[in-house]
Amino acid sequence: MVEEMKSVYLIHGTDTAKIDQARNRLRARAEADGGAASLEVFEPREGRGSPDVEALVQALGSMALIPGRRYLLADGIEKWGPRQAETVAGALGTLAPETTVVLIARGKVPSAVEKATGKAGGEILGYEAPRRSELPAHLVQGAARRGFELDPEAARFLVSHMGDGLARLDNELDRLALWAGKGGRVEVEDLQEMVSDLTETSIFALGDAVISQDLTASLRIAERLGQQGSRPTAVLYPTAAAVRRAHRALSLLEAGQPPKSVEKELGLPPFLVRKIVESVQGASVEAIRSASIALSDLELWTRGATEYPDELALDLALMAAVVES
Repeated sequence: MVEEMKSVYLIHGTDTAKIDQARNRLRARAEADGGAASLEVFEPREGRGSPDVEALVQALGSMALIPGRRYLLADGIEKWGPRQAETVAGALGTLAPETTVVLIARGKVPSAVEKATGKAGGEILGYEAPRRSELPAHLVQGAARRGFELDPEAARFLVSHMGDGLARLDNELDRLALWAGKGGRVEVEDLQEMVSDLTETSIFALGDAVISQDLTASLRIAERLGQQGSRPTAVLYPTAAAVRRAHRALSLLEAGQPPKSVEKELGLPPFLVRKIVESVQGASVEAIRSASIALSDLELWTRGATEYPDELALDLALMAAVVES
């Protein structure tokens, strides 16, 4: 029996993989009900700004031009301000017949929209990602569901080298499942051999180049990653995280703490601390601190604080982050 659709669905949370799955299910349902024309999508243009409130409200109150149920989807509503949220909330109380609206917040939900969804008899679906500290256990469980065993230290290795993006981590688990086979086991040593194959040019190579204060290599790696399809915003997190860890490690070492104490302070697997300690040999605390600040500025830029294209913003940040002698 096909489930009857509600008039409003509010999907929110930090687990982007599950949110994307829910969005794909909606698209499939809409196409099954009335074809591709029955779904209208409102989302930020080129990943900037927020869904067009005026266009969405107009669509909410208008009648369908084709028979059957129509679906309206607004993705990225966490970027709406209070006035925009209240405008949409008011429109949810006067939906046109045979209309289903799906609102997606990849993060915090505007309170006015959440209240209006409840008043309209809608359904609220929350998908929260595990905290970073919970990700290794999450990966071990994910591996078990795929029929292979992932060593806990190997799971920590994946998180430290690939960041906390669940979609990317899930894709890597799928890849490892094929490599390990049913009943197989993946150790950290296996991943250390594979790490250069995580991408044609590893995203983590950029962090290493910045820590080494090699501008030529940094710009070349950034360009190569772009050619491979990696967006600057996806490159930014692991690069900035690597530089922050290096700055913290170097500060502790220069304060006279032994590597064992650094390992405890950073809360990272021993093999990764050894790699960080090796990478900062001969580096300047002030240079790494400046690099960390420059990358923090880039994180702000990518949230709309500049009109520069992301690719240019990344190059400018790298030039500021690397001061070659």
